[in-house]
Amino acid sequence: MGTAGRRAAAEAVGTALLLATVVGSGIMGERLAAGNAAIALLANSIATGAILIALILTLAPISGAHFNPVVTLSLAAEGRLQWPEAFRYLMAQVAGAISGVALANLMFGEPVIAFSRHARGGSGQILSETVATFGLVFLLRLGGRFGPDRVAFVVGAYITAAYWFTASTAFANPAVTLARSLSDTFAGIRPGDVLPFVVAQALGATAATAVSRWLLAPASGEK
Repeated sequence: MGTAGRRAAAEAVGTALLLATVVGSGIMGERLAAGNAAIALLANSIATGAILIALILTLAPISGAHFNPVVTLSLAAEGRLQWPEAFRYLMAQVAGAISGVALANLMFGEPVIAFSRHARGGSGQILSETVATFGLVFLLRLGGRFGPDRVAFVVGAYITAAYWFTASTAFANPAVTLARSLSDTFAGIRPGDVLPFVVAQALGATAATAVSRWLLAPASGEK
């Protein structure tokens, strides 16, 4: 494990590349799909799942490859990450996410920052974010316990699937949600819809932490 600064840098770079992929593949998919939203979403989901596998395999030995504030907070709440370092991770993740969106916008000739007009409101969307984040944190926690060498594939596969089985396309990440409000493209979210998404993500992560903790607790009489 590297120094605290290197770990934070790994989180920033990893989150930036994740967002550049999410937003960039959304723009590319939409432009090439000629109005076929299903094809655009397919391209977006495959690219996102693939980059998650690559980033986690590469950066997990340095920072743990969180790239997500709810993952960081879940670990800090259990004492598996010190709070000062958790705060550095959160700042790195948000800064990296915004940088990644700006980079994607620039690569495709879009304004560096443009507030999204893509509405993602309603009870179905909020429930979707709760479910998507619950599933992500739940699988991460159990995967980290029983198959840490497979976590990258678990996360990549889950997010690819969750793009399709949730109405919100599974943001499942407050830093991602905030940053995607700054791109008025396929993957964007209207700024007014960010807070409800983040609240839902926090609820989903809290529930996943509680359920996984209960499942992983030693049975009575076990050591």
